[in-house]
Amino acid sequence: MRRAALAATMALVLAYLVFPILIVVPLSFSSAKFLSFPPPGVSTQWYAAFFGSDAWLSAAWTSIWVASGVTVLAVLLGTPAAIGLHRGRFPGRGVVRALFLSPLIVPGIIVAIGTYFVYARFGLVGRPIALVLAHTCIAVPFVVINVGAALHGVDRRLEQAAQNLGASPFATFWQVTLPLIRPGIFAGAVFAFITSFDELLIALFLSGSTAVTLPRRMFDQIRFDIDPTIAAVSAMLIFTTTGLMLSAELARRRAERRRTRSVPSLAS
Repeated sequence: MRRAALAATMALVLAYLVFPILIVVPLSFSSAKFLSFPPPGVSTQWYAAFFGSDAWLSAAWTSIWVASGVTVLAVLLGTPAAIGLHRGRFPGRGVVRALFLSPLIVPGIIVAIGTYFVYARFGLVGRPIALVLAHTCIAVPFVVINVGAALHGVDRRLEQAAQNLGASPFATFWQVTLPLIRPGIFAGAVFAFITSFDELLIALFLSGSTAVTLPRRMFDQIRFDIDPTIAAVSAMLIFTTTGLMLSAELARRRAERRRTRSVPSLAS
């Protein structure tokens, strides 16, 4: 009875969380000229409207390019930071870790206002580079967390064995450590990309009228002209985010299997 009650409670909670998202998908295939549920018919006209609109496509490409740049910078900055925080022993390590993770704690509106005043002084508002730099600040913590979690699962004896066989520290990292933490790096990169691609608050302050991202375009569409095209865009974002999250989960499971195989082989 307790297990059945627990399963029923979990099903209700999941339905409560997922049901509003699932409504968007049939709305995106609606044949109506306005948002209505249930849809009176099935049509792909709103997907065609998205791919036929220069404004929507320009916003989508801006988001893709900005998120790609953020992913590269976040991985390049977050990976060595995670290694230093995990392996390093220095005074104030806890404070440094807290500073790296602070963008996850500070409210987004405060980060947006602060970056706006700083970037406005340098004339960066309205430029894609401003979005890349600002989004990197909020994406780095996800790389630090995922790479740090991957490092916790690395058996140090593997690195010691490589060094005992004559490998240099760089060769040990490149040939032993990096392959083991690569799934964590990939998961961090996925979270960094999603964080930048879906971010709205900072984009509202920094995009101006020349670097409009897809979330900013969706926000403007809701304010000024509610169109079922936004349901098609939302559905595509749901599919993209779900696919990326599943890829990260598969990478994590593959890394877990690799670690479980590496320890017995080392012991033998």
